[in-house]
Amino acid sequence: MTHEPYAGVYPALPTPFHDDESIDHETLADHAHSLEDAGVAGVVPVGTTGESATLTHDEHVAVVETVAEAVSVPVVAGAGSNATHEALDLAERSIEAGADGLLLISPYYNRPEPAGMERHFRTIADAFDVPQVIYNVPSRTGRNIAVETAVSLSSHPNVVGYKAASGDVGRASEIIEQTRDEAFSVLSGEDGLNLPLLSVGATGCISVTANVDPERVVAMVEAALDDEFAAAREYHHDLGPLSRALFAETNPIPLKTALAMRREYPERLRSPLSPLGEAGREQLREAFAALDSDTTQAPEADV
Repeated sequence: MTHEPYAGVYPALPTPFHDDESIDHETLADHAHSLEDAGVAGVVPVGTTGESATLTHDEHVAVVETVAEAVSVPVVAGAGSNATHEALDLAERSIEAGADGLLLISPYYNRPEPAGMERHFRTIADAFDVPQVIYNVPSRTGRNIAVETAVSLSSHPNVVGYKAASGDVGRASEIIEQTRDEAFSVLSGEDGLNLPLLSVGATGCISVTANVDPERVVAMVEAALDDEFAAAREYHHDLGPLSRALFAETNPIPLKTALAMRREYPERLRSPLSPLGEAGREQLREAFAALDSDTTQAPEADV
């Protein structure tokens, strides 16, 4: 079967930890459910923001299960690896735990050539009949997914999208241009570029900022998808200071601090990540002060 491409806002969920670094499943479920109430289209656990690199496979699967039980919106689980056999195992276990789709980071560290990269993704796509999004984030992996590779994979019925997190709007625009006849979408993976990418044909975003202010991010994306770009620009600029503050240090360090500032949420990170510095905290405080004084309010979600 051909799966529908993803559209709308998909927050990339952080993984909350207790002080002993065990997973706080209650907070995880509550946070995911609150985002659903705010009107997001789906959620993305155990990706980069979820500190997946520090989770065991059993913990990874347990996070997916908790989130899947907490929400009724699609759960797009991170399941990538630099080893194809490991990605296949994570994908299978994530689907069994309740994931509706998969987010597949490109193989990192071993830096495969385009032929190996495509074979990796096709092997996973052939194995599982669920919607899958390939994830390009060269700052983390050391290598871009070639435009030609993304375009070639777009014809596979299970590959429904591309998460663009390279900082290169032109690259994403070229992929959009060449896949317009496919059931395939480009999703922004960088909050500062959500609106620019939407303006050239992206259909949504996998967002860090939406964890903190989901209503505004949803309102911005919906406005852009409705070609109401004047309104979308207002939301984009309102969110700008917060989005920049959330990436002042390595994600998800500022995100966990931001959530702790706004509600009960544990700041605990797993080593080797370290607590947010005072400059980053001050940047968050300033961003929140600007948002709280802003008169452009996002509409309340229908819940």
